[in-house]
Amino acid sequence: MTRRPRRRRGTPRRLSYRLDMTILLFGRAISWLWLVTLAVVLTNVVNRFILGRGSIAVEELSWHLFGATMILTLAYAVVSDDHVRVDVIREKFSLRTQAWIELLAIVLLALPILYLMVEQLYQYGYRSYLRGERSQAPSGLPYRFIIKTLIPIGLTLVAVALFSRVLRCSTLLFGFPRRIHKTTPRQ
Repeated sequence: MTRRPRRRRGTPRRLSYRLDMTILLFGRAISWLWLVTLAVVLTNVVNRFILGRGSIAVEELSWHLFGATMILTLAYAVVSDDHVRVDVIREKFSLRTQAWIELLAIVLLALPILYLMVEQLYQYGYRSYLRGERSQAPSGLPYRFIIKTLIPIGLTLVAVALFSRVLRCSTLLFGFPRRIHKTTPRQ
């Protein structure tokens, strides 16, 4: 009787699955911020148009929450394949051709651009922190660095999601890392 080689936990073939699950869980948790964003926007509308007293801080908070929620859930859209693409053209290709196009587009275009953006945007947020940057409006929000730092964090999550997609494309095209096969326990 031959023994199968023991599989180590955390082998590369499981990496894509774990990255995807982490991003999906994070995205689901962050998506609850949409309710907070909605509440702030409704508060702003009621205060401004019904009660006749607007607030610059509430207005800015609604935009900050909208931007934060949008950028932090973008990776979720990539992993769940809910992002925009030209499916009319894509569906005419075979699965392997789709994987090649996606692999090349991610490796040659998306990841290098994201790297350059994230590198600069982290510095942008850090400079904002060092300067103690706040809203230009007298009654606006302080701590502008928070929203400026969330942008590169969200783009880093997108890069992780795209790296996971690269792993899945390479599994389809090259057989590495190997697929995860569900097995039944031995008797």
